[in-house]
Amino acid sequence: MEVETLEPRGSAVATTTSPAAPEAPPAPVAPREPAAPQTPAVPGYRPDFSPEQKRLEPLEVVSGKAAYRSVLPGILQVPADAVFALCRKSSLWPMTFGLACCAIEMIATYMSDHDLDRFGIVPWPSPRQSDVMIVAGTVTKKMAPAVKLLYEQMPNPKWVISMGACATNGGPYTQYDRVLQGVDKIIPVDIYVPGCPPRPEALIDGFIALQKKIMTDRSSVGK
Repeated sequence: MEVETLEPRGSAVATTTSPAAPEAPPAPVAPREPAAPQTPAVPGYRPDFSPEQKRLEPLEVVSGKAAYRSVLPGILQVPADAVFALCRKSSLWPMTFGLACCAIEMIATYMSDHDLDRFGIVPWPSPRQSDVMIVAGTVTKKMAPAVKLLYEQMPNPKWVISMGACATNGGPYTQYDRVLQGVDKIIPVDIYVPGCPPRPEALIDGFIALQKKIMTDRSSVGK
């Protein structure tokens, strides 16, 4: 142990020191890569959506009523095609012609016991003013051209009701070559009434189904 004596200004101070520890070697420093030249910052584009933001705000719905309801209260607003379809379905004019025994049931439907007049259905003897064709009976290949001609003579819009099994698919005569296998082979059919022969109630149900079809297809008529 070493003892050093310091004599600042005539006084003696004794200090005790330990031997100095050996210094560690300095850690190797990796060489730095040269810094890339810095380019001046370009201000970025910040889109301004404030003009569109006001246009995209939700619409405030104010409850009110149409002007015509204020001026003329009690007026009913309906589409024009609905009015035309309502007139068509309430004034059906079937053409009066029959082909076989189903025509007897068709005639009974027009009688007072069932009274088709309450539906606005009036039989008409000419195809020029009729809008409904009731194919009541067996359609033979000899009669098929006449049925086509009568259908072509009817004005538009027009509808077809296939009454009975014979008019639908030949019925009990489907095995014969001279019988047409359904009237829909030559003209389009809208309503099929099953039965051999169908009762008048079944034909009335077919008319009601045709009226519903007219109201459903009102927007496509005439296109």
